[in-house]
Amino acid sequence: MLASTLISLFAALNQASDVAVLKPVLAPLLVALGAIPGALSRYYLTVSAAQWLGTSFPYGTLIINLSGSALIGFLATVIEQLGASPAWQALLIVGFLGSYTTFSTYALDTSNLLRTGNRKRALIYGLGSPIFGFFCVGIGIFLARQMK
Repeated sequence: MLASTLISLFAALNQASDVAVLKPVLAPLLVALGAIPGALSRYYLTVSAAQWLGTSFPYGTLIINLSGSALIGFLATVIEQLGASPAWQALLIVGFLGSYTTFSTYALDTSNLLRTGNRKRALIYGLGSPIFGFFCVGIGIFLARQMK
């Protein structure tokens, strides 16, 4: 039952050529289906990073923001190059990466570092995430273009 539903869903993904076709029912479903594994990936990676690297610095959020930046550059480029349906963007970029990346958590973590007097770490983290995130988007785009 689940397998046939998923097969039908992916067939619909490949046939949907217009986002307007997706809006009524399929687009929110695709976003939700992508969001669940994105959120779980974020959660488990954050927990794992805290266990491996400690909690004195928001390593998990930094890792997620940088990998999410690389993934969004990569996936957006691949989806465009393949001429894939907008449904794939709803599932992967809006759904998965929308719940995986953690910009709001980044802002809170920076604020908490400042609040607790860790100004140097707040500066490194607060500037490092967007600067290196920008470069990671470029890396993702570069890697996707190499696949041609």
